[in-house]
Amino acid sequence: MNNPLTVPVPRPSAADSRRPRTAGFQPPPALLWPAALAALFTLLQLALVVPGSGLGWDEAVYVSQVGGNAPPAFFSAPRARGITYLVAPVAALTASTTAIRVYLALLSGAALFGALWAWRRTLPAPVLTAAGALFTGLWITLFYGPRVMPNLWCAFGALAAVGCFLTAVTTRAVTTTGGSGEGTRGGTPPRVRAALAGLGATVCAVALLRPSEGLWLALPLLAAALLVPAWRRRRAVFPVLVAAPLLGALPWIAEAYAHYGGLAARLRRAGEIQGSLGWYWSVDDHVRALAGRTLCRPCDVPWQHPVTALWWFVLPVAVAAGIAAARRAGRGAPAVLATVTALSLAAPYLFTVGYAAPRFLLPAYALLALPAAEALIALVRKVVRARRPAALGLLTGLLLGHLAVQYTVLAGAVAHSRSARAHFTSIASALHGAGVRPPCLVSGKEYVPVGYYTGCTSRAVGGHDAAITPGGITAAARRMPVAVLVPAGAAPPAHARGWRPVRLPAGPGWDRYDAYVSPGAGR
Repeated sequence: MNNPLTVPVPRPSAADSRRPRTAGFQPPPALLWPAALAALFTLLQLALVVPGSGLGWDEAVYVSQVGGNAPPAFFSAPRARGITYLVAPVAALTASTTAIRVYLALLSGAALFGALWAWRRTLPAPVLTAAGALFTGLWITLFYGPRVMPNLWCAFGALAAVGCFLTAVTTRAVTTTGGSGEGTRGGTPPRVRAALAGLGATVCAVALLRPSEGLWLALPLLAAALLVPAWRRRRAVFPVLVAAPLLGALPWIAEAYAHYGGLAARLRRAGEIQGSLGWYWSVDDHVRALAGRTLCRPCDVPWQHPVTALWWFVLPVAVAAGIAAARRAGRGAPAVLATVTALSLAAPYLFTVGYAAPRFLLPAYALLALPAAEALIALVRKVVRARRPAALGLLTGLLLGHLAVQYTVLAGAVAHSRSARAHFTSIASALHGAGVRPPCLVSGKEYVPVGYYTGCTSRAVGGHDAAITPGGITAAARRMPVAVLVPAGAAPPAHARGWRPVRLPAGPGWDRYDAYVSPGAGR
């Protein structure tokens, strides 16, 4: 095969045209293992991640837009509302964090299966199952499964989009008028129409969640459709790949003109908040963040646990080996396209953002799991055929060791989330005891999570999220209880001088704060 992006597609035979209409579909047992994997993914979230976890800073912002425990928090320029739409059906009905977590755990299991299902005509079930297992075996995937953050949903969308794209461009119409179910000469086969609809829906959803990622997902697919002659004939993919990211980004663009003075102004403001986008080398930051840091900003910490990143260095080798194995099996194009799309999605975070968060690379990991799975399946088959039980035992031990490391890091991240919930719950109780009850306002240190847990509006006087002035704080204090949080022992800002100080509790590992409460609170 000279061109790695060329997929051999067998022509339908006369016998094919005499088969029943359902003969072209894989039987349901072919995807029983991916279905079981999706169910296990959900159960692990419910058992390990959901119990006792609280909403973090970003989650509180997203949930508060559609309900939850507090009025809407300030929604800054880089954020998109896709994840708020996803969580709205539950958040609008209940403020229960557990209910939101359970809902997202169930939904993410279904999304995993749907993303793998999109590949059922391109890759065999063992490869899909192995890819799903590699991806869901990462602590990042499990941790963000039930969380109100967009990145994992972008990963599912990207995985499904590439699978739909390949189905659309490699499916050929039957040139006879037999009952094959693939359509007739000159028409678009139903399978292709379904794949195009799936492609448009998934790219649109990714753009709705994160507009920039919708663009970086569509670009390599457009390039592939242009560069591969056999795929170029499926012209319908071009308008789909142009329209879908624009449609998904439309709410973000509309908000830009409604609240920021235009698209360019919002893009400029978003870049400032994200640290002035430019050329950065953030690869080492992402490596250090794999030790369990959900946000590494600034990422000037020592690399204390190298074992947590061993898989990261093995991944490029596994991907290269997987592409080679896939080409030998006649599946080179899917492996290459998945890899190129993954690199497109990862590059902006590795080279244009000056900090790291492991969740940023989830879409890339989801796609790279496919060629890595090709390598794993090929290696296992080779070892089994060679009848080398010692090598098979070693490989099994390495995989179990990898999982042990991932679950150790996951346990630490979950423990921190539970500790945060206890910490902010205790602060909220102290503020309630001091008379700060809804309707109320919180400003100062940790104002977003403290405001959410207290049930108050949260507003910042300065910084990237500045949404109120000191005069606005003073005016609000005449209408409702207001609390301004400062580091323990620090003097209050000028607009809170003379207010009543309240010492706030702090759990192990958390900074202690004082609150200055407006004079009318509690009366």
